[in-house]
Amino acid sequence: MKDKIPPLQGLYYFYKAAQFGSFKLAAENLFVTSAAVSQQIRVLEEFLGTSLFIRQHRKVVLTSEGQILFTQAQKGFAHIQDGVRQINQDPDPNRLSISTLPSFAQNWLVPRVNQFRETFPRLSLLIEPTNRLVTFEDSSVDLCIRYGQGKYPNLESTLLMEEIIYPVCHPIYQEKHKIYDIDDLSRAELIEDSWPDMDWEHWLTTFSKVGKQSSIKYDGSHFVLEGALSVQGVALVKHSLARRYIEEGKLVRIGNKAMKPKYKYFLCAPKGYFKRKKVQDFQLWINEQVKEFQNQNLNDLEIIDSDYTLKWEQEK
Repeated sequence: MKDKIPPLQGLYYFYKAAQFGSFKLAAENLFVTSAAVSQQIRVLEEFLGTSLFIRQHRKVVLTSEGQILFTQAQKGFAHIQDGVRQINQDPDPNRLSISTLPSFAQNWLVPRVNQFRETFPRLSLLIEPTNRLVTFEDSSVDLCIRYGQGKYPNLESTLLMEEIIYPVCHPIYQEKHKIYDIDDLSRAELIEDSWPDMDWEHWLTTFSKVGKQSSIKYDGSHFVLEGALSVQGVALVKHSLARRYIEEGKLVRIGNKAMKPKYKYFLCAPKGYFKRKKVQDFQLWINEQVKEFQNQNLNDLEIIDSDYTLKWEQEK
C-alpha cells in the first residue's frame, strides 16, 4: 500500500488546506465546499492510515505526519507548476515564425509585411512557405496559416478568411481569343490547380455551363497564377491571390460569376501557443488586414456557395 500513489485530488486538497491552515479558506480557493475538502482529506487519511490534521475550532494544525507530507507536497506541486510554465513559455519571444502556403505567402502575406514590421518593430519575422503540414513538436514554428476545413489533430484552429474563386486571364489572351464572358470559355485553354477545391468542370457545372476539363494543370496556386500571367490561358483562381494583379491591370476577370468553395483559411497552432504575446499580436494585426481586404465592394459578382463533395479529404 505504501508504494501506491495516494488519491491526487485528496493530496491537492490537503496541500491547500495545509497552506491556508483552514478547510474553509482552502475551499474558497478551490471553489468547492468545506465539506468537500474535509471529505477528500478524510479519504487521504484513511489511505495513509494516519491523521494529518488536528482539527481545532477555527483552524487546522498539521500533525507530525502531516508536516512530513506537506513538505514533500510543496516540492512536488512546485515541480509540476514549473513544468507547466516551461510548456507554455515562449522560447524566443522576439522572433515570430509563420508557416503558410507558398501562394498565400507570395501574393497576400508578403506584400503586407512592411505594415506588420511598422506596427511591431521589436519582432523579427520568419515566413516559411510550404505545402507540408508542420509538426509543431519538432519545429520552431509559432503559427500556421492553412487552407482547408480547419480540422487538424491536436491543434486549435480559428477562421481567418473565406475565399471565392473565379476565372481570369492576361489582357493579351483575352483580346486574342475574344474571351469576355464565361460563355466564351469553350474556346480557351483552361488552367487549374490540382487540389480538389479548384475544379474547372465543377465550377462550370455550378453555373449551368457545360463542364470542360482543364488543358493545363499545376500543383500549386502560385503556378496557376503564373500561367495566367504568362498568357497561357484562362485560370481558375482565388480572389485573395488574384485581386492585386487585377487592380494592376495584369489580369482581367472573365464574367461576373464566382463560387465560394468549402475550403477556407485558418490560423492553426497548439492551444497554448495562442496565449503567446507575439502570436496574439500577429492574430490581431492579420485580422485587421483581412477586414480591410474584405471591405472591397464585390456587388458586381454573382457568388454561389459550392455544394461540391470533395474527392479527397485533403487539406493544404
